[in-house]
Amino acid sequence: MARLKVTPTRMNLNTLKKRLGTSKRGYKLLKDKQDELMRQFMILIRENKTLREEVEKELSDSFSDFLIASAFMSPEAMEAAVSFPTQKVGVDIDVKNIMSVRIPHMEFKVDQDENASMFSYGYAETSAGLDQAIIGLNEVMEKLLKLAEMEKTTQLMADEIESTSCKCSRIPYNSRLRRDNQIHQSKTRRKRKSYYC
Repeated sequence: MARLKVTPTRMNLNTLKKRLGTSKRGYKLLKDKQDELMRQFMILIRENKTLREEVEKELSDSFSDFLIASAFMSPEAMEAAVSFPTQKVGVDIDVKNIMSVRIPHMEFKVDQDENASMFSYGYAETSAGLDQAIIGLNEVMEKLLKLAEMEKTTQLMADEIESTSCKCSRIPYNSRLRRDNQIHQSKTRRKRKSYYC
């Protein structure tokens, strides 16, 4: 490690001490932020895994109901039955701030006629499997949106963890050690100077 020339004045000594203190505080803050982000990230990963398994199971059940319904109905009748929806669905997206990470918060906004049914077709020309499939898909939509929100949150948190890790490595131990050495060198020179005067 190269030694830097430091003039042994009290002003330089105080400046070096302030820089060292700032460097140590900055490093500690970044390390604490990284640890907290990792803790929240691990919690989100566990929740994401359980929610993903639930959603995949419910979606596979709904798709199997659709498959059964399509076996009993012609493709034209199936298309005619589901081509006119009775609900208009939108998504409201808000942004929350967690540890300086802007994460989305999503909610469905459903516009539905009070008198209308969830089904846009008559029961006489369709099978019961189609009814079960549409009910299942309607129930899984909230979980699917929550899963999308969690996926995006984990992605943003992973990016923030990576950038915080890079910032932590920019304030390495060596630079703090170098400042300690500069302070020690300055104090030693001041002592020598006062001893010989």
